[in-house]
Order: sequence, then structure tokens, then C-alpha cells
Amino acid sequence: MDVTYKFDTIPDTESIINLYNSSGINRPTTDKARIARMFANSSLVVTAWHEEKLVGIARSLTDFCYCCYLSDLAVRREYQKSGIGRKLISLTKEKIGEQTMLLLLSAPPAMEYYPKVNFQKVDNAFIIKRSK
Repeated sequence: MDVTYKFDTIPDTESIINLYNSSGINRPTTDKARIARMFANSSLVVTAWHEEKLVGIARSLTDFCYCCYLSDLAVRREYQKSGIGRKLISLTKEKIGEQTMLLLLSAPPAMEYYPKVNFQKVDNAFIIKRSK
């Protein structure tokens, strides 16, 4: 399968919503304006395309020199387990550089995935969850 990866190409909001719904990631896909704002305010977006179809996305907030929060990693369900997620992470790491820590919050179903792609589980994190 020939997959093309692009940096900082923001797909149209409908394509992002379709990808999220297909991938199983829990995002506010019924709020199109919120999804659009999420991407408008992101510092790094890496996309994966099979022909003209958006099949994967990694969306991050970063300063490119110290820390990077990988906020979204989503791959269409029918394309999962084909290395696309791993490649999106690799390209994100390449773009942020070796001095930058990569951090993410995992959804419970993905907890077993991230150690397989070289993430280390940490116990020194805190969160104030969103109220909406």
C-alpha cells in the first residue's frame, strides 16, 4: 500500500471528522467549529494519505525545542496495524528534534499500543480534566 505523508497540511474539517469517527478516537466530532479550532491552533500536523483519502493524522502542540504534546493520533480502522501510526509518530519526532520530549495522554483502549512504539509509561503526571 502506497501511503503519502505530509507536514502541516490541514485537511478540511469534514475529512478530519470522518477520520476520527472511523478510527475510534473520542473527539467532539459533532462540533465542527471546535474541531476546526483544534487544528487552527495546532503547531504541528502530520497527515497520512492513501491516494486522495485521509487515513491518518498526528496533531501536536509544541515549542520545537523542549516539549511536544501529541494530542491526537488517529488512523482509520481499516488501515490500523499497517504501520501508519508508528510512521506518524516517527515523523513527529523527526520534526520536533532530539532535544524535544514527546508526551501524550492515552485513551484506555490504547494503553498497550504506546509501549510498542517506544513510549515509556510515567507516573509523575497530573491533569485537570475539561468540564465540557
